[in-house]
Amino acid sequence: MSYIKIGSKQHHRAAIGMLLGSVVTFATMYSPQPLISLFTEEYGVSPALASASISITTMALAVALLFVSRLSNLWGRKGMMSLSLLLSSGFAIASAFVDNYYIFLVLRLLQGVSIAGFPSIAMAYLNEEFSPESIGKVVGVYVAGTSLGGLIGRVVVGAMTDLTNWKTALILLGVVNLVLSLWFWRNLPESGNFTRKRESAVQWLSSMKQAFLNRDLLRIYLTGFLLMGVYISILDYIGYLLLEAPYNLSQTIFGFLFVVNLAGTASSVLFGKLTDRYSRRSVIALAMGVLLAGMILTMVGGLWVKIAGVALVAFGFFAGHSVASGWVGILASKNIKAQASSIYLLFYYGGSSLIGMSGGFFLSHFGWNGLIIYLGFLLIAAAGIAVSAHDVRARVPSRTGAAAGAVARDSRPVISKKTTFHVR
Repeated sequence: MSYIKIGSKQHHRAAIGMLLGSVVTFATMYSPQPLISLFTEEYGVSPALASASISITTMALAVALLFVSRLSNLWGRKGMMSLSLLLSSGFAIASAFVDNYYIFLVLRLLQGVSIAGFPSIAMAYLNEEFSPESIGKVVGVYVAGTSLGGLIGRVVVGAMTDLTNWKTALILLGVVNLVLSLWFWRNLPESGNFTRKRESAVQWLSSMKQAFLNRDLLRIYLTGFLLMGVYISILDYIGYLLLEAPYNLSQTIFGFLFVVNLAGTASSVLFGKLTDRYSRRSVIALAMGVLLAGMILTMVGGLWVKIAGVALVAFGFFAGHSVASGWVGILASKNIKAQASSIYLLFYYGGSSLIGMSGGFFLSHFGWNGLIIYLGFLLIAAAGIAVSAHDVRARVPSRTGAAAGAVARDSRPVISKKTTFHVR
């Protein structure tokens, strides 16, 4: 098997391609988030329906993720990823030319389906084309692109909306994404180690059933569902609080609020290390405590206190997600790891969609404090579910200390690389 050599021309093209692909994917996915309160004002829709501009995309993505990886096993990696990026960019441009909000939502749904073709295949491509000893260098660039993409999408659209209007902002972002997608298609090295695989529907369904019916895994799926739902609800609806009196932030300044998501990069690494020393139950409970503290801060104090609260929410969420996603990889047996990861992402993005939309109901009827109380109960439920799951550290004492440390070191980095890119 011939791997791409670090430092070679192919390595640089692959690294740049992965960076640009993840930027396009996550910029497209989250670009309407600063506009949610604007949709309520312009189209006269409820906050719950306005937030569907994000939730319908993430739900479509969640479902499509279950199937796209199977297609790539038959059709190839680069072609599927390129098609994903080109289609999602095209739908982004098209969405700016519609005047009916419901048609806009249909295009956002199609974006979700098309987006799924990149994140579900990118890690498979990297694992096939780079040696285990060198893949970390490329994955680091790819993960950076996921954070950068979500940030760019929100900030660029927010700033351009102030300068022009939101439709022009989406067109500009879509055109830039299209150019980046074309570069990806032309320059990403072809798969050299890909082998087409055939798996019957019966085999696939059997593995999915096994991964779904595992009680400990199901607890972690539900934890991811609730965590993501709480987090995305706060990001979806914070604009209703900060864009109106007494704060009256501009779209540009509000867009830069999402820089706080970068706190998640530090927290995911920090809490990943903590799981080497302490039980996952304790570590995830701590992460949720930080998230809850941030939620409470958004209910009190002035503007800067609320911004600090959102930063704590991001810190706690990414910490909790890194622990939960790593837990899935360790609990799942070798033959169902891929299926368990897919189901976790289904629940994860499902929480973004379903809880995100339900949060709009509470905001409309009970205000911001009512929304936070609702989300607080969900977070407490998530903590209770998580701490009831089997703590895999309980398996370690039967091994020698050195072996136990090796297990922790061997498992955690791989999980981090495979899951962090989904968070943004």
